[in-house]
Amino acid sequence: MNPSSTDTDGLTDARWPPVAGDGATARLVAALARGARPPEGHVVQNFHPLPHISISASERGLDVDQTNRSVIVDERVVVKWLTPPLPLPQPAPEVYAHLAAVGFIETALPYTALIARDAGGPETLVALMTAYLPEARDGWEWCVDEAEAGRADFAADLGRLAADLHAAMATPSPTFPDPVRHTAPGEAWAVRAERALGEALELTGGEDGAWLAAHAGALGSEFAALGRAGATPLIRIHGDLHVGQVLRWRDGYAVIDFDGNPTVSGAEPFQPAARDLAQLLTSLDHVAQVAIMRRDAGPRRALGWASVARETLLTSYRARLAEAGAPWVLEESLLAAFEIEQECRELIYAARHLPRWRYAPMGVLRARTPGETAVHGPAEEDK
Repeated sequence: MNPSSTDTDGLTDARWPPVAGDGATARLVAALARGARPPEGHVVQNFHPLPHISISASERGLDVDQTNRSVIVDERVVVKWLTPPLPLPQPAPEVYAHLAAVGFIETALPYTALIARDAGGPETLVALMTAYLPEARDGWEWCVDEAEAGRADFAADLGRLAADLHAAMATPSPTFPDPVRHTAPGEAWAVRAERALGEALELTGGEDGAWLAAHAGALGSEFAALGRAGATPLIRIHGDLHVGQVLRWRDGYAVIDFDGNPTVSGAEPFQPAARDLAQLLTSLDHVAQVAIMRRDAGPRRALGWASVARETLLTSYRARLAEAGAPWVLEESLLAAFEIEQECRELIYAARHLPRWRYAPMGVLRARTPGETAVHGPAEEDK
């Protein structure tokens, strides 16, 4: 057939973003796959060819993401609608193009980015289309199962996955021809961390807020290491790397969602790999808190599991980077400070998007403080 703009006009009607089951997402994917032009006022950026599907293909929602809307089409394509669309540049399209160029395959295969281009206005990222991974479960499911069972062997796979990702990010491509920078941050990283702590203090009320205020000095003292950092290797990182971004599927593991940290805006795109690693490590601590709160796991056993899993992940990550000839990618002296900053960002995320999540970062912070309990309940307003 001849490509036609009318094949995808349905996207521009009042139903945007489409709802799973109304057929609009399937029609869009089918049209783009067979070469139709995108809807008027939109362009596409292609990474790999979309599979051909019927315009009447099945649709179902993927009710995991708290901030966007995802639709699975024909059990083969996931269309993630950004709600609201995000002004470009955004990290995901660039990162997908780079990873495709360097041959990184441990992700959901990226197909297409849909971009709105209004005359005289900024371009915005409307949707991302990636492969659907059969039998996939995100880490807030499968990893909590591992914690409940006391199994930590999986953490070696996570360490290898994270190291493979960072080694790929440090490899030149047409998108990132100069993928590694060596820059001394001055006070910028410490200031960013201190601002995160300050925002967490402002947004966290009640008993939690009082506890945080009482311990703010001790927590903030960890940030001194960031101010002392010298010229550190900087790469493009995932930016929001936690176990929820790692799918366990039929053929292994895959890292997804390269949209960046939802609590950070305007950050420099090149960052230390330690930011990603710190967040991935802290997410294991959060899994332990989830297991305690939601699965009635014993606190001592759950925290012991997290300690073993963290060490296993870190050991595997170091070894994999060494195998790749890139041990220099990780500056370990930054990890502790970035972990504290990340807990502050978890509190910010909870306040803005998911109040009931507050128990997890608060539980981690309390568990790291001598004499404090390892278990922390949900915020009062969420009971």
